[in-house]
Amino acid sequence: MTRTHPRPLIAIPARFAATTSALRHAAEVNARALVEAVWRAGGEPVSIHPADPAAAGVAGRLARFDGVLLPGGGDLAPHRYGATDTHDSVYDVDDLQDAFDLEVARRTLDLGLPLLAICRGLQAVNVALGGSLEQDMGGPDREHRHLVHPVTIQRGTLLARATGAEKTDASCYHHQRVDRVGVGLTVTARAADGTVEGLEAPGHPGWFTAVQWHPEDTADRDPAQQGLFDALVDAAHDSG
Repeated sequence: MTRTHPRPLIAIPARFAATTSALRHAAEVNARALVEAVWRAGGEPVSIHPADPAAAGVAGRLARFDGVLLPGGGDLAPHRYGATDTHDSVYDVDDLQDAFDLEVARRTLDLGLPLLAICRGLQAVNVALGGSLEQDMGGPDREHRHLVHPVTIQRGTLLARATGAEKTDASCYHHQRVDRVGVGLTVTARAADGTVEGLEAPGHPGWFTAVQWHPEDTADRDPAQQGLFDALVDAAHDSG
């Protein structure tokens, strides 16, 4: 295939925002730090509209891209992973966002496109592959919110190669975590309290890694975190 664009195209599903100061009305957004990390890596970040997957084929929409970044965001609806109740702490649930992100996770893996999943993105991949989530980690004393903490990374994983580290300081913002690991996924990183911080699918033919933390928070000054975006774009370049 002859590349017609100088930078690999990285699809990033947009997040719904109720208000934005510059645009006056509700908007679809992506974090600037996330977009800049992809750009620094040599990729062309492209926000994509979270349309109803039943009305607009997700696989066809993704096929034009060289890679996908599934970013953070609000909580997935608990019924998506079989829960019959909803914890009081669950927030910013959006049915359309859930449906779209879960289909993006499935179709990206089906297509073999390079995929980096971050925070909610990791949770979406886990749920898409039959896993479940712990709805709340136990309140302010136990959740990983506004917190930088050490993470231990499994040797020999794509995550270890991307970060160049066996331990790294992770910038976290989440009150949920993986409970049951999805089919075909393996844990690649954990926090000191046992929280799953990384997932991969060793049997999957495409490049894929997922982290529960937010590497974009510190990627501009931490080569280990920027390395995740570099690895995604490198894999996207190779896949094109």
